[in-house]
Amino acid sequence: MAHAAFYGIGAYVAAIMAIKLNCAFGVTVLCSIIFSMFFGILIGVSTLRIKGDYFVIATFAFQVITFSILNNWVGFTGGPDGIPGIPQPVILGWRVTSSIGFLLIVGGICAIIIWGGHRIGNSPFGRVLKAIREDEIFTQSKGKSVETFKILIFTLGAGIAALAGSLYAYYVSYINPTSFTVMESIFIICIVIIGGAGSTWGPVIGALVLVTLPEILRFVGLPNSIAANLRQILYGGLLVTFMIWRPRGFLGKYAFQNREARK
Repeated sequence: MAHAAFYGIGAYVAAIMAIKLNCAFGVTVLCSIIFSMFFGILIGVSTLRIKGDYFVIATFAFQVITFSILNNWVGFTGGPDGIPGIPQPVILGWRVTSSIGFLLIVGGICAIIIWGGHRIGNSPFGRVLKAIREDEIFTQSKGKSVETFKILIFTLGAGIAALAGSLYAYYVSYINPTSFTVMESIFIICIVIIGGAGSTWGPVIGALVLVTLPEILRFVGLPNSIAANLRQILYGGLLVTFMIWRPRGFLGKYAFQNREARK
């Protein structure tokens, strides 16, 4: 429940470094990843001994705290007004000014992340993660440091979220705390559930579906106030529908249900 918090940390670090320190695009992105991963380690270590609902509550608390800091630390983050005027990125002398340019950058990075995720999932590291998912005690009995693997993958996830946040900040050139709320974390979870967890392409399909839905509503001609509420209703309806009739999502390898139900 804290994915949007790391996403926001990445966006704000990139924006502040680009505007106040005039740092290069590559430097700001790298620093946003490192900074977010640092918080990922802190949260991972501090929540190491809690599981299930308690872990969800702990990450939810971090999400709320992060949003409050971004919203209230006016002197540093701009508070509710956010940070405007984020400069266009410059890569090897090429200033990215068009949507096509951003599409090429983001598409290339997405391809690398998807490839990396696939490689991790099929590596010995990934097999240990799958074993922890299925039976944590059994994995520990085989001499694997479950705590270390949990912290590593949690930290890696935080870094990837920060990477997305930094790219978002450069693309929209303006950020404020409302883009990094609990609802954004829920939206990300919906993408995974609908697309299918445990699959490389599942979240990609989920993202395509959930990002396309609001765009379809634009062509209906509904007012923005109604379309925004209808979008949340559609998200909730899809989430409930998939959890009941297709808990594996479109391409998922396992279902979101308790172990007793699986047995």
